[in-house]
Parts: sequence; structure tokens; C-alpha cells
Amino acid sequence: MPFVSGQRRPILEILERLAPGTPMRHALERILQQEKGALLVLGSSMVVQAASSGGFWFDSCTFTPARLAELAKMDGGIVLGEGWDMILAANVHFVPDGRIPTDETGSRHRTAERMAVETGKPVVSVSETRSVATLFYDGEKVALARPTEVAARVNQDLQSLDRLRRRLDAAENRLDILEVGGLADFRTVVTVLQRAELVRRVGRVIERQTITLGEEGRLVWVQLADLLRGVETLRDLTLRDHIRPARDSAIKAAVEGLIDLSDAELEDVDSVAAVVGFDDIDGSTMPKGHRLLSKVSRLPEGVREKLIRQFRTFDRLLHAKPERLERVDGIGHSRATQIRAFFDRILIAAQHWDPDLS
Repeated sequence: MPFVSGQRRPILEILERLAPGTPMRHALERILQQEKGALLVLGSSMVVQAASSGGFWFDSCTFTPARLAELAKMDGGIVLGEGWDMILAANVHFVPDGRIPTDETGSRHRTAERMAVETGKPVVSVSETRSVATLFYDGEKVALARPTEVAARVNQDLQSLDRLRRRLDAAENRLDILEVGGLADFRTVVTVLQRAELVRRVGRVIERQTITLGEEGRLVWVQLADLLRGVETLRDLTLRDHIRPARDSAIKAAVEGLIDLSDAELEDVDSVAAVVGFDDIDGSTMPKGHRLLSKVSRLPEGVREKLIRQFRTFDRLLHAKPERLERVDGIGHSRATQIRAFFDRILIAAQHWDPDLS
């Protein structure tokens, strides 16, 4: 039967299609209940065909969980169509390139990883001895754990993320006070960037785990969205405030550099400073005001940009009187009063700030 090549999909999309409650997950659960192993190539291409030997090829075999589970009782592997709605072959012997490196020890898992690398398709290996299904795709290996196991792990990770978010909020509050007082240094800025990136990374781990929960992860999505809200914006505005010159290309390069840091490098202040272009970690820095102005309710980004360009320095902006603010295009009396009240509040907070309690 002819094969149809498909576009490579992100692994999160694949995990979503394998989540509890989906037809494919029902099929995998049936196979596990049978206490049988299986090897499934989820997609078709000429490369898959070239790495397949023998087996039974079907002209028209619609996928159903029951049908797939029955075919898995045979020793060989199974090939599905690109949309996973058709079963193309069963009892197939897969022969991927043996030179492809793999750390797997079992023959089924070794074959699965090599097939995933060689074909670029998602491959699922069901272990009859360990009663677990494992996805190999895009250089990654993901165990499709039972929902109860995943939920317990997700709840623990959410607690950790909550603590990390509170540490990030504390670091940002400290930066607020130091910027307003003219005492900010690059070390304080780096601390905010470190914690923001750590929160983002932990959030992505939880996101992947939550996708595997399917419909049972709805409450987790709400909690996760709340904990991650504004984190990437905070990172970007902090960089825009303190990188010189603050070109879009420089901001983009700094963000990519942060994302590419290893976990160990992210913990190192000097490594983070180097990747975002801060030469003197203990040197003083003055913001442009992007991040603090973003906290003014319903202030459009375009108006923020005009304020920053008009006043040129953060100190002038911070102490500007309402009538001076009103001269900026887009700032009326009401908005000028709102901005002035916001700056007055943080100036008062800075006066009463105790660094020993932060």
C-alpha cells in the first residue's frame, strides 16, 4: 500500500493525541491489559516502508482500539497511516539502521528508538514485562504513565512551581525598590532573569505532564496558567530596560541565550550575565521604565513607548508632574493622574523598604 509523507509534529501534539481518553490511548490500555508487548510506528513514509520487512499489508483497515489490540497479539510490529485512522500493516519486522546509537537495553525499545530516529515518526513500544508504554519521538523518550501516577507527580511539581513563583515575585519587588531608589545593579537584574527562566522551565515540564492527563488535567491547566502568567513578559521587559542598546535583535538573542543555558549554567550568575551581555555584574544600572510602566493598569504599549522616548531618563519620568505627563500624546488628565499616583506609591514603598527583610 502506498505511504503518504507527513509534516513533522511537535512532541506536545503527539502526547496530546496519546492522552487518556483518546482512541489511541484506549488501544494501548487494551494491549497492556492483555499483558502483551507491542511496537507501533505512528505514521507512514517511504523511509518506514524501507525499514519494514514482511508482515501483512492491508488495502483498507480502519483503526479501532479493539482491532489494534488484536493485531498486537502477533509478534511483529504495526504501522499506522499518517492520520492514525488506518492500520497499514501488522506483524512487520522492523530493520532500522543498527548504527544509530541507543542507550536502551531491551530489543523492542532499541528498535523503537532507532525507528523513531531513522523515520522521524512517533514510535510507541509497549513493554509486557514492565506494563508501560513508551513514546520515542524527536530525540525524546516519554513514558506514558497511568493518570494517577502522573497526577501525583504533577501536584508535587505545582507546589514547587508555586514556591519558585513567590521567589520570583520577591526578586521583582526588590528590583522595583532599587530601580526607584537609583540603586539597581546588574546582579539584581540577573536574579530576576534567573528566577523567571527557572519558573518557565518548570512550567514547561508540568505542561508536558499535564497533556498526558487528557481531560483529567483541566484543573491543573488553570493552576499552571495562573502561576506562569506574565513570566515571559517580565523577562522580556527586564531585558529591554537594562540591555544597551535595547534593539529587538539584542533582546531576542538574550532570550535565546537564556533558554539555551543548561540548568547548571542558569544557576551561575556570571554565565547568565555573559549570555545577556552584562559586562560588570556589580555595576549600577538605570532602567528605561518599560517593566514598571507595564504595571500601570490599561496603559497601552504604544503610550508607554512614547513616555520613555519623551522623558529620555527614568528619573525624569519617575518625578514628572501630571501636567508634564499630559503633554505626551495619548496621555490625558485622568491617565496622567493615574501614572503619577502609581509612581508616588512605589516612591513611598522605597522610602520604607528594609533590605534586611527582603
